[in-house]
Amino acid sequence: MSSRARGAVVAALLVLGASLAAPPAHARPAAPPPAISLGAGEHALIRFRLADPAALDRLIMSGADLAARPRTDGGAVLADVVVDDAQLAALTADGATAVQLIGRESDAATRRPATRFTASPDTLQFLQAYWWTTGGRTFLQTQIATTATDDPDVEITVTWRTADGATGTYPLVRFEDSGEYQYHYALPQSLPGKPVQLTASSSLGGRSRPVTASAWPGATPPPTPAGYQKDFITAYLTPVDIAARIRRLARQYPQLVDVIDLPYRTQGYRRTASAYLGDPATAAVVVESVRFGDQNMNGVQARAVDPGAPHRPLTARYADRVLTVELATDGAGAPTSTTDEVAALITARFPQRFRAFVEDGSAGLPMPVVAPVRLDDGLAGTEVPKRPWTVQALRIGKVRDGSRIGVLAYSQEHAREWATPLVTLEFAERLLANYATDPGTRELVDNVDVFVIPTVNPDGANYSFHDYNFQRKNLVDHCTGSSRDPRHRDSWGVDVNRNYTVGSFFDGYVGGSANCLSGTYAGTGELSEAESRNVVALATGHPNIRFALNVHSYGGYFMWPPGAYRAQGRVTLPRPPIDEAKYFLDNARRIVAAIASERGTVTWPSYTGPVADVLYSAAGNSADQLYYELGINAWDFEVGNDRWNEATRQWEGVGFQPPYEEAHAEAQEYAGGLVELVRIAEQAQDAGVAAVR
Repeated sequence: MSSRARGAVVAALLVLGASLAAPPAHARPAAPPPAISLGAGEHALIRFRLADPAALDRLIMSGADLAARPRTDGGAVLADVVVDDAQLAALTADGATAVQLIGRESDAATRRPATRFTASPDTLQFLQAYWWTTGGRTFLQTQIATTATDDPDVEITVTWRTADGATGTYPLVRFEDSGEYQYHYALPQSLPGKPVQLTASSSLGGRSRPVTASAWPGATPPPTPAGYQKDFITAYLTPVDIAARIRRLARQYPQLVDVIDLPYRTQGYRRTASAYLGDPATAAVVVESVRFGDQNMNGVQARAVDPGAPHRPLTARYADRVLTVELATDGAGAPTSTTDEVAALITARFPQRFRAFVEDGSAGLPMPVVAPVRLDDGLAGTEVPKRPWTVQALRIGKVRDGSRIGVLAYSQEHAREWATPLVTLEFAERLLANYATDPGTRELVDNVDVFVIPTVNPDGANYSFHDYNFQRKNLVDHCTGSSRDPRHRDSWGVDVNRNYTVGSFFDGYVGGSANCLSGTYAGTGELSEAESRNVVALATGHPNIRFALNVHSYGGYFMWPPGAYRAQGRVTLPRPPIDEAKYFLDNARRIVAAIASERGTVTWPSYTGPVADVLYSAAGNSADQLYYELGINAWDFEVGNDRWNEATRQWEGVGFQPPYEEAHAEAQEYAGGLVELVRIAEQAQDAGVAAVR
């Protein structure tokens, strides 16, 4: 080992030693290893277990002949060291345990071949190598796979060179998913110019062949014509605002627009009313209305009283919107009822009106006397209609009879993604406003049947705007028992984009949850929710829809199926055939280029691809439903790309609800991407059905 390599190993050992202050409590003592001995002056390569972190420091300081980087095992360090008999004895006396005799000095004579050769290092392969320019800066992104897939310690470095001779390097990090090695990668790197050659090397000695990075995305959208109208969004839009915008567009463009009322009405911006009867810090029962709060249950009072007499039974009555629980008493007149008894009595006595359960931590405690408390649904949006909501879709086109190829754009499956309806509505407005003045837009609207659902999940969106901005799910509360405690109100609901039937949680795919409080709760079964059934109903009711794009935020991804895999072996849903996979990627490049033409935002190549590969497994998502069940070419946006901060030289996230100026910019650029999708659909129709599924 060279002095430079030894230095790297020593540094690694120092870092590792600092992290091993004590073995974990669950570590089990290993079985005693067989005794290892050496003859006088004999050398051998031996693996030692160093249980004492201080021994690691002493080993480093002694200048021991370390043969490899250490590994951890049960809180101890395994270190391979070349020693002689005296050093073996010294290490053993210092607490080290020799666990494996890897090789003796004398082994070489019997193993040395007649012809010397060098062991083969690993093989490296560039999976991606793309460069682009944005904001006056050049960026490079690479993905590389090593054949040493099972070695977690392989380190890979990329070396780049520009045309003017500038060079540089950067390290990659190993990426595993569901326990399976995928590749090594790095975030896009800022370079002084276009790279003309790239190579990669590994810590095992492997080297790649030199490659040339390709320009990304490698497509150019048609120029925007003079006088093209855009920028129709002026503020974030609540579902109430969106409903008003839909009505206005229908009035303004009656020859080009139909409004479709989707068949499944949502729960609406409604919840049951509840209150703590007691103090959760000491003892309490949660009393909840069976009906929604707006159904004359908000403001209902509940109280627990001492009857003031001995030998009284536990009773309850409801009159004049007041629920009164009269506690049982003993012979001395002291209340004896417990929280469990009170909860059971209320539920049994008024099953059509109230549910009650013991607050977590209050089981079996004495029920306190409680002054009147008021039940409330906890909803703050007073201007939001308290009724089931009819989700609406815009249908845009000169010919809307199903004879033209259809494109579906839909957004806000996840309530907190405020920027997404701005994208779909800006897109719809551009098609309609430019129809009379731009021949290119007129051609698209004449030849393509466009469907737009601006907000798939209006109830959750209303809650996100008025009550809890990070609400992801809808408002349907399938929880039972103590999970219905009001303190969990911001965790109730179903993740609409985990509620479809293909690759679902219920079929064993990763990315959904059975926990009703989880952010990815999949519901009580496939298509249990009105919101997901509406998307399927629109697609199945209009079989001319051959393209779809689901708009989410944030992160700047552009994706397509498969979107889910099973955990064991990371087995995805079936991959698209080769030709279809190429069709997805080729058209993704076009759409990414259209997005970038607005303000230079480039969706990274590593964020462009199948959902299961570039993001995560999303069991039961809508794009998989549309692709596998209905044969629709289905894509997904995640708008809101990371922004490069030149001052910090870091990529920075923008979030679900960025400052409006950023959300406005996202709406402008991604609306252009949707227009390009319509152009792709028109060209597919011109080419004939063989071009689409």
